Amino acid sequence: MSYVPDRQQRSDGLAKHGARALSSAVLIGSVTALMWVLEAFDYTAGGWLDRFGIQPRDVNDLPDIFTAPFMHGGFGHLMANTVPFLILGFIAAARGIAKFLAASLIIIVVGGLGVWFTSSANTLGSSILIFGFFGYLVGRGIFERRLIDIGIAVAVVAVYGTMLLGVIPGDPGISWQGHLFGLIGGVLGAWFLRRS
Repeated sequence: MSYVPDRQQRSDGLAKHGARALSSAVLIGSVTALMWVLEAFDYTAGGWLDRFGIQPRDVNDLPDIFTAPFMHGGFGHLMANTVPFLILGFIAAARGIAKFLAASLIIIVVGGLGVWFTSSANTLGSSILIFGFFGYLVGRGIFERRLIDIGIAVAVVAVYGTMLLGVIPGDPGISWQGHLFGLIGGVLGAWFLRRS
């Protein structure tokens, strides 16, 4: 008799985690599909959507910090970003959808403003979010200090740690500013959304 409540709790816990994972997969999959639809439209419109990237220090362009992470400079750019966006986004969302959405907003604002202030060219692409998700997951491991978050942080660094080289200025066609400030936004998101 004493084992029934334990089994019920385990079953409820698994159902809860399963539902959260499914919600995360649907959310990240939907956003990714939207980015592909937008890029297909952009291709047929001759790059018309590229104007919704971040134009540095143009006050009228500030609202575009919210659109730029979902636009790309061609299918090659989008393909390069799709797999890390899916993987890091899913893991970040699976830790809690509400916190994930709040963290994403922080990443978009911090990353977008950082690009707006420091870049010298029109900037667009989901790498702001990708670097932000990386920073968020690593930051959770540092600030939450729970075994699962530490394990996730270690795994993320082991698999994607080399992408940190992307925050170093180099190729003028790659926005190191978006990478750097997206990463900072992710760490800040982990800090502000940590448990009390």
